[in-house]
Parts: sequence; C-alpha cells; structure tokens
Amino acid sequence: MPKLTKRRVDAIVAGPRPREVWDDELKGFGVRVHPTGRKVFIVMTRVQGRQVRVTIGQHGPFTVAGARARAVEIIAKARAGEDPSPRRSGAREAVTVRALCRRFLDDYVSVHCKPRTFDDYSHSVNSFILPKLGAFRVNDVRRDHVAALHQDMRATPYQANRTLAVLSKMFNLAELWEIRPDGSNPCRHVKRYKERRRERFLSDAEYVRLGEALRDAERSEMPSAVAAIRLLMLTGCRLSEILTLRWDYVDMEAGQLCLADSKSGAKIVHLGEPALAVLRGIERAEGNPWVIVGRRRGRHLADLQNAWRRIRAEAGLDDVRIHDLRHSFASGGLLVGEGLPMIGKLLGHTQVQTTARYAHLAADPVKAAANRISERIAEVTR
Repeated sequence: MPKLTKRRVDAIVAGPRPREVWDDELKGFGVRVHPTGRKVFIVMTRVQGRQVRVTIGQHGPFTVAGARARAVEIIAKARAGEDPSPRRSGAREAVTVRALCRRFLDDYVSVHCKPRTFDDYSHSVNSFILPKLGAFRVNDVRRDHVAALHQDMRATPYQANRTLAVLSKMFNLAELWEIRPDGSNPCRHVKRYKERRRERFLSDAEYVRLGEALRDAERSEMPSAVAAIRLLMLTGCRLSEILTLRWDYVDMEAGQLCLADSKSGAKIVHLGEPALAVLRGIERAEGNPWVIVGRRRGRHLADLQNAWRRIRAEAGLDDVRIHDLRHSFASGGLLVGEGLPMIGKLLGHTQVQTTARYAHLAADPVKAAANRISERIAEVTR
C-alpha cells in the first residue's frame, strides 16, 4: 500500500478479523484495524536481532503525522540498540492521561482547592483534555500534542489558556508522582493566547435604569433574587459570597459581614447603610441559615443568572454581567476620591496588582477638576 495518510487510514474498512495495513514509505510503520472499526498505529522493528512490536496509539487522538514521527523515534532507538517496547514491569509506563486526570481531581484538586475551582478544573478535564489526550500514555504526550490541543481552542482564548494551565499543573504533579521524568512537562514553551481584559462599568444614568428595573422586578421576581442583586451592587462582593451568605456571618451592629471563606480566604466585608437597609428588609426563613433563600426548603438560591438576564434586559443593559457590578463598585470608589489601597481592601484583594487594573480610572476626578478650572479660565479670558 502507498504512504499512509489521513484519507487512506479513514478509508480502511474494518473486516470480521483484525487486519494490519503497512506504510510503503516508512518500513515497519502501520495501522491495525479492529473489527469494531478502532484503528491503532503500530511499529514493527528489530532490536539486536529480536523482533519487537510497539503500539503507538489510537487514530484520532494520534494524527497520522504524529504517529509517523513517533514511529521514526522508535525505529531510531531500536537501531541504536535500545529496546523501545514498554517495560511491563514498570507500572508508570502504562499510566494513561485518563488515569492521571482521575488522580489529579481526586487526590489533589478535591483536597487542596475550593469547590468552585474543582468545578472549573473538572470542566477543563472532561470537556477538553480527555477527548483529545485521554487515551495517551502520560509518557507519550509531547509538546506538539499539547500545542495542537491549545490551537484547536483558539476561538475561545480564555478557555484555551485555562485548559493549558490545568494540563501544565497535571504534568508537574506527574513529575512529582514520578510518572514522568523531572523537567519533561510538555506544556512548557506553548505560547498562551492574548486575552482582552473586559472592563464594563455602570454610569450614573445606567444605575438609575437598573434601580428602576429592580423596583419593577419586586413584583415578578423572587424577593431573594432582587435582594441578592442589590447586595452585589452595594458591597462589591463576588456572586458566590452573596449566594452562600449565612445569617451567622452578618453582624448588623458592627455593620459588617464576617465571611468564613472566599476566593481570597476568610475576610471582613464592611457595609454601608444602604447595604444594611437591604439586609434589614430580608425576611428570615425559619430553619434556613441562608440569607438568600432558594425555592427548596432549607437551601440557598443556586442560580441568579436567569433573573439577572430579565432584569438587565428591562434596564437596557444587555452587555452587563453580574461580575461587572463588582467592577462598578470599585470604579465608584475611585470617583468619590478613594485610593487604590482602600478599594483593594474593600474588595478583599490580596495582591496590589489585582486592584491596579482600576488605576486608569483614578485619573477621572483629576481630569474633571482640570476641565472645570480650564473652563473657568477660558470663560474669564474671553
């Protein structure tokens, strides 16, 4: 048969028995076709006169070009006298990426990370990593495999970069667990995509429209959903911090929330009088420890997105995300003269560079003052 190509491999029809089709250009490189239609790339070569057979991987996760490159490496090792076949006694040689993913999520992420992080990592693993690399042995994954996975996700650069970061963490742990050699992480030097940081801040006029929409929503939405949005607006808290807020975290006398856990750990959220007024207006549900109650007895509201979409549409703010309320709280602090350190403290930032994204807004009051002064001088000197 001529040289194996993707078109030729795809065209091979499975029969009642397994069959092997060999490449005419690279001797010893072929594909084994199972009756089920599964196609696996293989190499047949000799080491010191002894014939060895090596399975490269399944067609699909492995491209023809990738399998050919791997076959060239195996044949070169065999000619140098090195046995390229996997050591049956070495269990680590047979560890698949699928098994590594399970260990990563079960033994590392579930122990060391927060539930939201576990969900995010699980999404990357199950939706992107396993479909592409799950069948690979951990030691067989190379940089070009990782780069191909990353490139396939280029339409969603943020998700592509997050998935690359998860994969890199997994391979670092594979080295720690002695599944791969030290310094062999295949994610190294895979260039991440540029991400456009989205910044959306509500203007005073938009706040007016949102306030009107919230008042209208009191007749149609769950009271807890409306209260949650008001608290998000007035505190700068993250969505998860408000939805999982318990009454025993609320200190009305001190005017603060004492959060036992957040993205940045335990923290105090200081409340203004408007936020305290919202809390006073929330009716406590008997036997329910949550401030923002859900429809199910004893549970908190799990999802605010549907209510938010309806409310923002009513306000004509279709491009505003819930998290933009937090950004707007920060920008509002700068506009009334608060400095970046104070804004960072209010938002619970642990690193100054996190707050620094708002630095360009700090100049707005100064620009406004310069404009007022220059206009006055211009008016006098006309």
